Amino acid sequence: MTTELYIIRHGKTMFNALQRAQGWCDTPLTAKGAEDIHYLGLGLRDLTFAEAVSSDSGRAIETMRLILGETLQQPKPPYSIDNRIREWCWGSLEGGYDSEMWGVLPRVLNFKTSEQMWETDISFKDIAHAVYSADSAHWAEPYDVIAERVYSGFEDIAHRIEKHGGGKGIVVSHGFTIAFLLNLIDSTQPVRVDLLNGSVTRLLYADGKFTIEEIGNTQYIAKGREISRGLLS
Repeated sequence: MTTELYIIRHGKTMFNALQRAQGWCDTPLTAKGAEDIHYLGLGLRDLTFAEAVSSDSGRAIETMRLILGETLQQPKPPYSIDNRIREWCWGSLEGGYDSEMWGVLPRVLNFKTSEQMWETDISFKDIAHAVYSADSAHWAEPYDVIAERVYSGFEDIAHRIEKHGGGKGIVVSHGFTIAFLLNLIDSTQPVRVDLLNGSVTRLLYADGKFTIEEIGNTQYIAKGREISRGLLS
C-alpha cells in the first residue's frame, strides 16, 4: 500500500483576517474559518486515515478537531501533536501587520520595496536570514534549524505510516511551513504565500523520498459544502 500525506493549512484565524503576522503566536479560528473547516471535514469524510497529526498550535488543533468530528471512519484515526510542523517563528515581528513585516524584511535584504523583492528569485534561506537579523527578541530560528525540524517532522509521520503498512495520513500544519516543505522536496518550488486556509496538499512517500501530487486543493471544501446542502435539504 502506498503512503500518502494529506497536508492541510489550518482554518482562517483572527490574525489571518486582520492580516497580522502569525507564526508561533496564536489566535482562534474565525466563525467563517471554522465553517470552512467543517465543510472540509465533510469533503474528506469518506477517506480512511491511518494517522492524524497536527502542530501544537491551537489553530491547528482546533482545525483537526473539526475535521475528525466529521469523519465517517470508525474508530477515528489515532491523533498526535508534533511541534516540529508548527509555523516559522517571526520573532519580534510576531503580531504586527503583514505589511509591516514584509516592509522590514526587504530592507534587510537590500531591496527598496516588497514588490522588488518578490520580483526576484528570493529564497527561503534569504527570508530566514532576514527574519533572524530583524528579530530584536532573538526568538527566530536559523535556517538550518527550521529546515531540520520541518523536514524531519513530516518525514517521521510518513515513515511511521509506511512502517505500519502504508495508507493515508492527515496532517494539519501552516501556510509558510507547507510551502517551505515543498521547496525542501523540490528546489524549483517557489517561495509562496498563496496557500489558502483549509487547502489540501498531497504528497506520496516511497523509498525515503517525497513526491508532490497536488498543491493547495480547495475542492474538498467545495465538495463538503455540497454535502452540507444535501443534508439540510
